[in-house]
Amino acid sequence: MSRCRALPCYHRLALLLKLNLLFSLFFFLSPLPDIVHENLKMGSDGESDQASGTSSDEVQSPTGVCLRNRGNRRISAEDLNKRLSLPADIRIPDGYLEKLQLSSPPFDQPLSRRSRRASLSEIGFGKLETYIKLDKLGEGTYATVFKGRSKLTDNLVALKEIRLEHEEGAPCTAIREVSLLKDLKHANIVTLHDIVHTDKSLTLVFEYLDKDLKQYMDDCGNILSMQNVKIFLFQILRGLAYCHRRKVLHRDLKPQNLLINDKGELKLADFGLARAKSVPTKTYSNEVVTLWYRPPDVLLGSSEYSTQIDMWGVGCIFYEMAAGRPLFPGSTVEDELHLIFRLLGTPTEDNWHIHILISYLLISADEAMRQPYFRSLGPRVHTLPENISIFTLKEVQLQRDPGYRNSSYPESGEE
Repeated sequence: MSRCRALPCYHRLALLLKLNLLFSLFFFLSPLPDIVHENLKMGSDGESDQASGTSSDEVQSPTGVCLRNRGNRRISAEDLNKRLSLPADIRIPDGYLEKLQLSSPPFDQPLSRRSRRASLSEIGFGKLETYIKLDKLGEGTYATVFKGRSKLTDNLVALKEIRLEHEEGAPCTAIREVSLLKDLKHANIVTLHDIVHTDKSLTLVFEYLDKDLKQYMDDCGNILSMQNVKIFLFQILRGLAYCHRRKVLHRDLKPQNLLINDKGELKLADFGLARAKSVPTKTYSNEVVTLWYRPPDVLLGSSEYSTQIDMWGVGCIFYEMAAGRPLFPGSTVEDELHLIFRLLGTPTEDNWHIHILISYLLISADEAMRQPYFRSLGPRVHTLPENISIFTLKEVQLQRDPGYRNSSYPESGEE
């Protein structure tokens, strides 16, 4: 230290110049994209607002220098579809990929919810003008359903338009349906594509299916092929088993809430009364399930039930498909109980709990799917991925329904 101080001033100046030159050479010869900046600007979601040099062509450094992406990899529509979980047939707006190329966060890093929402909005999701209303399909207390077409895919969609009251807001059934369906992805559950929120309405955009099971049975004169009954029943159980594994009760199974497309694919719909089974609470409302498909204990006022509330409805629907008429078409709660007791027997004080519950507490949807009755569908129906239709298997084919006129379904064995 003393020797350094003893150096003449010009020697010390020369030493500082040499050190500065070495530092400058080191800086300019180092690979620029590897520089780590300590003053990255952070967004409100805790993620960096500055892009990384791994996904976009140009990245702005804090000093304003443009850094070229080493790989110079272009972002394709396939990359975008995978990144945002978009349908394969979606139409990306003109110029969007080029814009994304310059501003996209790295594709090898998780996408924040804020960024995903912004990207979907730019593509056209969440906007009323993206969908064209065609025909009115039906109207209820809170909502009107329209047949529509998506400008993003040119496919038909079902638009469930829920009227918003100024003081009350969105009905709890709509909130419940959205919260459950966004997490239920299955080949036998209707797909929720989009949600459009305005000051006057909340519009749920669903995949479009041609008719419900009630309309299908009416078109067949209530005379269905037993092979088709089996296929429809299996699909009901398959979708229901998926819900029950995720602790979700549908609580409103009836033919009108089971949708069927032109391929024969059946999907559970209308989750407005559905409920995620809460823990530890096990009590629910007994004002659920349409009267004809409501189990006897719920008719008697019980609010403690589980997945068997749906299984009773499945049994009633199975009978209705096979026999061509409802099993318990009661007009009131008392009449409904009378019809049930007349068929199953009137319980006594000693055995009424067992008498009422034994017929639907002994089997789950998963167990029902493995009954010998479904053996003719082949073993592969049990190993299909959840998002794959059973009609991808050659063993599964609809037959011509005896009561259906001009059926588009081939006879058994026909191509």
